[in-house]
Amino acid sequence: MKTKITLLIAFLFLGLNSVSAQGQGQEEDMNTLSIFSEYAKAKNYDAAYEPWMELRQRNPKFNRAIYTYGERILKDKIKKSSAGEKTNFINDLVKLYQERMTYFASKTPKGEFMAKACQVKYDNRKALNIGVEELYDCFDAAYIADQKTFTNPKSLYTYFSLMVDLYDAGKKPAQALFNKYDDISEKIEAEVKNYTQKVNKYVAQGEDVVLSTKDAKRKKSYDSYLRAYGLIIGSVDSKLGERANCENLVPLYNRDFDEFKNDGIWLQRAMNRMYAKGCTDDALFVKIVQQKNTLEPNASTAYYLGILKEKEGSWTEALGYFNQAVDLEPDSFDKAKRLSSIASKFRKKGSYGQARSYYTKALAENPSLGSAHLAIAQMYAKSANNCGADNFSKRAVYWLAIQSARKAGRVDASLKKDVANTVANYRAKVPTKSEIFSSGRSGEVIKIGCWIGRSVTVPSL
Repeated sequence: MKTKITLLIAFLFLGLNSVSAQGQGQEEDMNTLSIFSEYAKAKNYDAAYEPWMELRQRNPKFNRAIYTYGERILKDKIKKSSAGEKTNFINDLVKLYQERMTYFASKTPKGEFMAKACQVKYDNRKALNIGVEELYDCFDAAYIADQKTFTNPKSLYTYFSLMVDLYDAGKKPAQALFNKYDDISEKIEAEVKNYTQKVNKYVAQGEDVVLSTKDAKRKKSYDSYLRAYGLIIGSVDSKLGERANCENLVPLYNRDFDEFKNDGIWLQRAMNRMYAKGCTDDALFVKIVQQKNTLEPNASTAYYLGILKEKEGSWTEALGYFNQAVDLEPDSFDKAKRLSSIASKFRKKGSYGQARSYYTKALAENPSLGSAHLAIAQMYAKSANNCGADNFSKRAVYWLAIQSARKAGRVDASLKKDVANTVANYRAKVPTKSEIFSSGRSGEVIKIGCWIGRSVTVPSL
């Protein structure tokens, strides 16, 4: 009995010591976390490095801040280090991303962080002596693992750029290049749609609504992504360049048509690529459009059938197909693109009233489509001489154009530079203050005639 009591006391003593040790260990970890995080917040990354590394090695799953601040600490080390040390820090940053995916998997999207690791390798490829094939495989693995969170604009471009390099080196076939172009283009388009819909929540509130600090910050972030994607899609197209011209596309699609004629995705992408590259005069384009329309009619086939009718000179039939394409689009973002495209066709024909009508419909579907406001402004400006009753009212049309141009800048941050240049141009053409004074028309409401059919108020002096 005495022996049993002795053993029980011993177990209790060891247990209490274990709990005490755990408590002390957790307190030590918390103190270390507090030390390096305060240094990191103050951007004193050199001082943060040692306590951060200590906690990372001792208890890597203690807190996600190890990885949030660790990324900043190692990037600072990479920036400041000499060649030899730099390579070690680069490799350690890649390792840090991998550790985060291990210890905080639910808070670490695979596509995002695998792509981050690949981008670090790509940006430091000379120091790491990594070849194009290895880098492409790295990005490809990230894209396959988690396409949904592989959204970084820079990494999407790098991924495609590496594919082009492999194609140029004869290591990837043309079809693989075009497939990857379509993959990346569709991914960017999906992200643009996503952020546009987020921006529209704030734009739709009205021009006079003042956003809260939180909402303004969110909108600024969304606008930033949209600008980045806008630049990237242009860079992707430039990188592809003449590799996808009609001379290359037509033989390729002719060769593969029989094999893929019942594959809706192949037909869709072939139609899109031939249209984008101006191959619509080739008989193969007609063949592909007709086959897609037979197999899977959709908004794109209706639009392309309209293109074919337009080329035949049957504008009425073409417009019918274009409107059908609008009706067949599944969401507002794509409807707005179709409507804006139809508006541009009317604009080129000089049918400004019809063009404005379609641009207005496009804005109803996508309120942040600033290009529609800018196009309306430009049509007003071109019509100034035709729609004013006298010299003063003709020049007053530019006030109306300025109003429309400014709307473009308010709803689409990527257009601010173009809008500023346009407004400066139009402002130089409106009546001057002295002309307003001498005419006695200060504050007068001027009705603009012809297709414009709008009124503008002369600024009060």
